[in-house]
Amino acid sequence: MFHQHCTRWLARIEPLAATSRTKARLVFIAALRGLSHPTRRGIALALCAVPALFLLYVLALVPFTPGIGDIRKVRVDRPALIVSADGKLLADFKPVNREWVSLKQISPYMVDALIATEDRRFYEHHGIDWKRTASAALHTFSGDRQGGSTITQQLARNLYPDEIGRAPTLARKLKEAITAFKIEAVYSKDQILETYLNTVPFLYNAYGVEMAARTYFSKSAAQLDILESATLVGMLKANSTYNPVLNPERALQRRNTVLGQMNRYGKLKPGEYEWLKRRPLNVDFALQTASPGPAPHFAAQLRKWLIGWADRNGYNIYADGLVVRTTIDSRLQAMATQAMNWQTNQLQWIANDAWNERTGCWPGNDLFQTFIRQTPDYRAARDAGQSDQAALRKLATDPTFVRALCRSKAQIQAGFVAIDPRNGDIKAWVGSRDFGDEPFDHVQQARRQPGSTFKPFVYGAAFADGARPSDTIVDRSVAIPLSGHAIWRPTDAEPPTGGPMTLRDALAYSRNRVTAQLMQKEGPEKVVRLARAMGVRESPLEAVPSLALGTSPVTLKEMVSAYCTIADRGAYIEPRMVTRIEDHNGKVLAEFPSASPEAALPASAAQTLVDVMRDVVNRGTGSDIRTRFGIRADVAGKTGTTQGNTDSWFILMHPQLVAGAWVGFDDARVTLGNDYWGEGAHSALPMVGAFYDMALRARVIDPRAQLGPETRPPRAVRARHHRHFLFWPF
Repeated sequence: MFHQHCTRWLARIEPLAATSRTKARLVFIAALRGLSHPTRRGIALALCAVPALFLLYVLALVPFTPGIGDIRKVRVDRPALIVSADGKLLADFKPVNREWVSLKQISPYMVDALIATEDRRFYEHHGIDWKRTASAALHTFSGDRQGGSTITQQLARNLYPDEIGRAPTLARKLKEAITAFKIEAVYSKDQILETYLNTVPFLYNAYGVEMAARTYFSKSAAQLDILESATLVGMLKANSTYNPVLNPERALQRRNTVLGQMNRYGKLKPGEYEWLKRRPLNVDFALQTASPGPAPHFAAQLRKWLIGWADRNGYNIYADGLVVRTTIDSRLQAMATQAMNWQTNQLQWIANDAWNERTGCWPGNDLFQTFIRQTPDYRAARDAGQSDQAALRKLATDPTFVRALCRSKAQIQAGFVAIDPRNGDIKAWVGSRDFGDEPFDHVQQARRQPGSTFKPFVYGAAFADGARPSDTIVDRSVAIPLSGHAIWRPTDAEPPTGGPMTLRDALAYSRNRVTAQLMQKEGPEKVVRLARAMGVRESPLEAVPSLALGTSPVTLKEMVSAYCTIADRGAYIEPRMVTRIEDHNGKVLAEFPSASPEAALPASAAQTLVDVMRDVVNRGTGSDIRTRFGIRADVAGKTGTTQGNTDSWFILMHPQLVAGAWVGFDDARVTLGNDYWGEGAHSALPMVGAFYDMALRARVIDPRAQLGPETRPPRAVRARHHRHFLFWPF
């Protein structure tokens, strides 16, 4: 009955509070008039003005506290579920690392310890313990500051830190009290206890008593004994100060204080306290980490988008039980992850050989000295007065330091993404080798030079202008003047032949000199416009001649999206992550159809480009797709390697799926130190090849689908397809 009356009263009060400031001004003016003309009525009005003003001030704060509707939602722990296109759970969006448990699933010792220590009259008040508040005020005025907040007030402060604040002001205390009163009006006492114990933080990304029990004692909240419960309740006063892992002595003292409170208020058996307070903490620490799911980088990008959508449409991604249907295919996602793990593990062996304490990671390596100078350890040594050489010598002879620094710099990284060119659906997304070790996303966040994978934009511009694959350009040394009297001289691994080379062969064998001349003919500005139209729409592109060889950094997602434009006969379709959003009952709240195609490259030019790029995999730099992985489907693609083998790329087009990979190091100054393994054909291509082999064998994509007019690999290539089993283990 109390809750019903309070809720109705608060519902009437909240609209009235909006006008309380005006009323306060009127009362104040009337009081001043009463004092200027002293009469009995005036004096009475003046005496009543102070409490009236205080009451109106309280009412004025009501709109600045959480509404009843917001408070009702707090106990709804229903995170958004992210589901793949084939119905598999990819992620659930919890606000924190928490598992909500009912009060029945929490040890009664935990409840006893909490009430005895924090709010012994919890069941007697309605949000504010006036006796405790008065006592705390008296102690504070006498110089002994004490807290007087009830469990409900603490809950209000924990749930709404932004609305209530932390400053020790009258306004903050009043807003806390108003919110506590609202909470008491909406929830029962048991519900308040349950909510409090499920939302309070306990360090180490553990929120709520269930995660705290698992973190500090490796058990569930229901299994906590008296000592463990007292330890956790003791932490509530100051998590860091009474951290049983880092400050066991303080935690033990605080635990015994809690036990003393339990004993004082009859929560322990006679004589039990003296025995319990001599017991050790017995912490069994186990850090709790949330499972990243099968597509963590995709989920991280989706969370940002979903938060914006939910805010615009009045939903809460943590409480409304949204079900988000995505475009990811869980089978392709698993294949992409498997292919990346297989290839990067092999490359890591090569990286470890190039960067160890005898080769790359040794004091005589100037680059490694640079790495040392960038560490906090070096800066600390210099601040302590050591010279540069002394600091370098000390750190370079510390094997633990060298090993850790070398590992951090020499970790191979990669990104992989696959998109359906027919509708822009993102089917697989792997942003790094391990989301836990490297949450940085090499699909969407990383911008790296694309190398020769950028060349199709140059050839696409030429084919759009009427050029034919059989047209020739002389393979000769080229000197291209730049601004400021600079000269750019593109080179190839092979010396110039001095003879004509067809555009088909130039792209198939990735000839830089011929491509640079074609760029001069088409013009950098035209190539930039085409690349943007085809999908490179976020990264800045510098309209200079060297752009033909991929000198402007771009994202892997942009490049694969642009190759989808080639595969889809020149029509760009914006990549799509979500198909629809439902509520927890299955009602469709929003649908997201594929974006409308945008004409970017004439269909005839796109088809010509596809036909030329088939030769890349049939007989050119990407021929391992045929010879090593035995892929006989109609595919076309392009390899890419940047100067110094810093970045390695490969993108492959199939009528139903376009996939690309980037391989390199986070620090672009680090390389594999091997010209063979540094090439895109030998580092990025195997990842893509393994992925397509699995996808085709599983019939997730149709091996008979055609990019255009039917073509078949040369007979000699088809005869060798069985050899791929010698090169990779799947």
